Amino acid sequence: MDLSDLLIFKTVAEEGGIVKAAGRLHRVQSNVTTRIKQLEASVGVELFFRDKQRLYLSPQGQLLLSYANKLLGLAEEAKGAMSAGPPRGTLRLGALESTAASRLPAILSDFHTCYPDVNIELKTGTNDSLAMAVIERQLDAAFIAQAPAQKELSSLPLFAEHLVLITALAHRHVAKAADVAGESVIAFPQGCAYRRITERWLGSQMLVSMRILELSSYHAIVALVASGTGIAILPESVLATVQSAQVRRHELPKVLANVVTPLVWRTGEQIPAVIALRDLAAAKNKPSPRSARRASALPLSGVAVL
Repeated sequence: MDLSDLLIFKTVAEEGGIVKAAGRLHRVQSNVTTRIKQLEASVGVELFFRDKQRLYLSPQGQLLLSYANKLLGLAEEAKGAMSAGPPRGTLRLGALESTAASRLPAILSDFHTCYPDVNIELKTGTNDSLAMAVIERQLDAAFIAQAPAQKELSSLPLFAEHLVLITALAHRHVAKAADVAGESVIAFPQGCAYRRITERWLGSQMLVSMRILELSSYHAIVALVASGTGIAILPESVLATVQSAQVRRHELPKVLANVVTPLVWRTGEQIPAVIALRDLAAAKNKPSPRSARRASALPLSGVAVL
């Protein structure tokens, strides 16, 4: 197999079929079909399960895809390292939903202006899933919620975020967790750093008796809170992007409210597009030393880090 075989295989896996993959690769369908069959013959296993017009990765295909991501990523990195010009190619970037909505538009606009030959593929997710995707080479870099503990990742703190508790407008003032006893919590799925902070603020005893509604959209979370369905904790920067946010804000303890969003990438790797993004974001959004110290002092012992 060669890199072109792996690229075709990866594209078919991502698109779920030959037709869409052929269009994306600008190849005829018969050529893509032939290359996939040749690849399966060369490795001696079936890489896809075929169900009508849809292709699903077999367990062996899932394994090969992980290697394909690594090899294609290294090839792109090598190509960039050999080029004396500005970054080019594809930058696979991850971000929290909140960061993508409130922080990235200005940065990505400037990045596109400075580096028009770089195509950005943006994926949103939770803190944990994004960090793992960078480690496994599914992403080149990601904006997550907390500095990672994994030695495979390096990080640069960038965005100072202030978390607040939100409730419906008619809700009474909330000074402590006991003031929301018995109410529903609206949060992102497990793996979200802000959800972990919410759980820490509430405490294990209260969590036992509380219902948790999982959503993957901040606009939907804010709308449900505004309707009186429950409470949520999220960054103030997100509320600024929701023009119709009819909610009441309540302050959290400072030790929980102040966090800094870092950009993470694989330790020891010098991907030109990642370096360019890191430098541009740092120049525009590096938090003050005071904010960085305050966030780095956030004690999270006993709480899983996303």
